[in-house]
Amino acid sequence: MIELRPTWLTDREQRPLDKRVEQVAQIAAIAVLVIGCLLVLQPFVTALLSAAIVSFSTWPIYKWLELKLGGRRWLAALVMTLFLIVIIVLPLALLALTIADSVAPAIDELREFFAAGLPGPPDWLVSIPLIGDTLDSGWRELTASKAVLNETLKKFMQPAREGLLQFGLIVGEGVLQLSLAAFIGYFFYRDGEALVAAARVGAGRIVGTLMPDLFRTVGGTIKGVVYGLLGTAIVQGVVAAIGFMIAGVPAPVLLGTATFFLSLLPIGPPLIWGGAAAWLVYQDQLGWAVFMAVYGFFAISGIDNVVKPLLISRGSSLPFVLVFLGVFGGVIAFGFVGIFLGPTLLAVGLALAQRWTRPAAAPTLPEV
Repeated sequence: MIELRPTWLTDREQRPLDKRVEQVAQIAAIAVLVIGCLLVLQPFVTALLSAAIVSFSTWPIYKWLELKLGGRRWLAALVMTLFLIVIIVLPLALLALTIADSVAPAIDELREFFAAGLPGPPDWLVSIPLIGDTLDSGWRELTASKAVLNETLKKFMQPAREGLLQFGLIVGEGVLQLSLAAFIGYFFYRDGEALVAAARVGAGRIVGTLMPDLFRTVGGTIKGVVYGLLGTAIVQGVVAAIGFMIAGVPAPVLLGTATFFLSLLPIGPPLIWGGAAAWLVYQDQLGWAVFMAVYGFFAISGIDNVVKPLLISRGSSLPFVLVFLGVFGGVIAFGFVGIFLGPTLLAVGLALAQRWTRPAAAPTLPEV
């Protein structure tokens, strides 16, 4: 066989060229393989990240179960998976179904209410400082003309309908994503130690001596954010349910559960206790409505400013603005589970940026 090679190259020059060609071909093959794997896994990236975060955050519970079950990892992983389904997926699914079943009756009741005409404004409305006269005159204008009332309702009904539809889609997608994350979490629990060992080896080859600090930073950040968000949501849900019971609002447990899930959003709880206060006003229970508004502002929403920074600061000093941006940006990018992913990813990025941009220690001079 005749070997074809440039005649102007010597054998010594040809060997490095062949080696470089082989390296480029290997890199290209690896790049194609990685891109192909990413394309296959792209629909499941959110579920994979969610499963990894939840599994890591609840790993101590899993190890305790494994010890109690005689070292049977598969059984401990199965129990943890069922536990996550029962405490996270099922309540969210029931909440989504309840909201879906309540939307149509609520719309029918509103139509019947406004078909009979808007009642006159309450006497106390005009006494509100600064805006009382404007609200009272606007209300009286709506009650005087049914055409104006219908036109005003049309302006608000379409955005409200689209908002409810979008909220339902987000919650429904969250149920599906969390269900898939729980399924993937079973394998993360069962094979977690091997996965962590492999990750340590891979990270060690990339970041070198920074690997131990990197794992500690990422681990503490993830735990701090997840514990902060969930801990605050649990406390707000319980406090809200107690307030609804005191004020006599129907279905306090259901509303407390809704507050728990919406507490993950920075403006979520006011939607619940504000709606409860409005319902009490409609029921002519002005005193309880004022109580609900004050209790909601200071007790339910006020907890967010105390408990969340305290819990998050135990693992990561994440500023509130990053929590805010992480929650909303995460929901836009990943759907419902982005509530956890957004702040966690931003917190990890901030922690790594602080770690890598920290000024190096000044060299110590040798003693003379």
